[in-house]
Amino acid sequence: MDTFLGLDATLLARIQFGFTVSFHFIFPSISIGLASYLAVLNGLYLWTRDEVYLRVFNFWVKIFAIAFGMGVVSGIVMSYQFGTNWSVFSDLAGPVVGPLMAYEVLTAFFLEAGFLGIMLFGRDKVGPGLHMFATAMVAVGTAISATWILSVNSWMQTPQGFGMNADGQFIPEDWWAIVFTPSFPYRLAHTLTAAYLTTAFIVGGVGGWQLLRGRAHNAAARRMFSMAMWMIVVTAPLQVMVGHEHGLNTLEHQPVKIAAMEGHFHSHEDGAPLILFGLPDQEAGEMRYELSIPHLSSVIFGLGWNGAMEGLDVVPDEEEPPVAVIFWSFRVMVGLGFLMVGAGLWGLYARWRGHLYASPWLWRAMVAMGPSGLVAVIAGWITTEVGRQPYVVYNQLRTADAVSPLGASAVGWSLIAFIVIYFAVFGAGVLYILRLMHREPDTGEDDADAEPGPTRAAGITPQQQMDRGRAAPAE
Repeated sequence: MDTFLGLDATLLARIQFGFTVSFHFIFPSISIGLASYLAVLNGLYLWTRDEVYLRVFNFWVKIFAIAFGMGVVSGIVMSYQFGTNWSVFSDLAGPVVGPLMAYEVLTAFFLEAGFLGIMLFGRDKVGPGLHMFATAMVAVGTAISATWILSVNSWMQTPQGFGMNADGQFIPEDWWAIVFTPSFPYRLAHTLTAAYLTTAFIVGGVGGWQLLRGRAHNAAARRMFSMAMWMIVVTAPLQVMVGHEHGLNTLEHQPVKIAAMEGHFHSHEDGAPLILFGLPDQEAGEMRYELSIPHLSSVIFGLGWNGAMEGLDVVPDEEEPPVAVIFWSFRVMVGLGFLMVGAGLWGLYARWRGHLYASPWLWRAMVAMGPSGLVAVIAGWITTEVGRQPYVVYNQLRTADAVSPLGASAVGWSLIAFIVIYFAVFGAGVLYILRLMHREPDTGEDDADAEPGPTRAAGITPQQQMDRGRAAPAE
């Protein structure tokens, strides 16, 4: 077998696509949430004429522009891979996938691109009403873009509405069924909520960093931190509930994926345990060093205390996905989700006690959890996509049959080139975004009415700043 560093062409092509998608997924997760956040900020500014909202808008709009641009560039690369590494998939699934991708460009990308310039540069040129409309259209465009992309992915996960011709191509028969597959509503809700939650933690992390830097006097820094904590306390529990419903849907349509996620190598006739941790041994077909709670998995999936759940022992070995990858990526996602709920409750408690701007440990926690949403969405994507293996179109087209007839060395060297170029180009972009986040938001005259928290240069100690913050009203 032709290999490169011990890996065959199919696995290398999967790694390359997974690498580029992981990079790309970061930027839409930011831009989808930030676009809506900017629309809210702009609307609140026009409604209240509070300059603080405008300053927060101006702080984040630059970051949004860079993230949006990097998302577009990284997305183009993935499209090319359909023709290079996955030409067989493009040929067989193109009649279904191609039009859906085209709809995304026509209805979403053109909408975003058409109004982006007005949003970025047109406030003083087109009037507040049209500028607000343009900002809202960019936010709507990002959501529509996600809708079409997730429709494509959902069809690959739970395919329906198609027939097959003599050449093995998927031929559309019912476009409504193709677009609105059984998993589509759950996947869309779960992904959009994740994008908003990701943005809330990024904004909250930056706000916490600004406060830790002795900038509690800055009303814009305070406002962004306060808004982020409100968003987290609402969105984090909602995401847990949406994720639960998505899991129930997956159990119905992709039970093998659920068995791998739960680490159930064996079927359970009288109630399946919830395995918290363990070391999956797929070759032996068992979970080593298992730490579990009896019956709880069946209860969570609504099957009752003694509800039966099938395991991987009812699946042929060649139909099993890589259990260890799915098992741990799922736990990373869920673990971060519950930490997010805890962070939201901590912020709510600090607000209730009037200490939101005098809680340095909360600020530090938010800085540490700033990237947590990005980690969680990538872990969730890995769970979803690896859990579909060994199929690229679930139960219809195997991944090994969809790859281009390329040599392993060709794919391997291109993968190395992608890694080097991506870390150089997008690494520079991320560093620039971090520099923008580090800068203090523009100050204004109304900061004189904000919390009296002079900087350390003025001779005020951190403890004095905290004491003054305790006396300040919560926003």
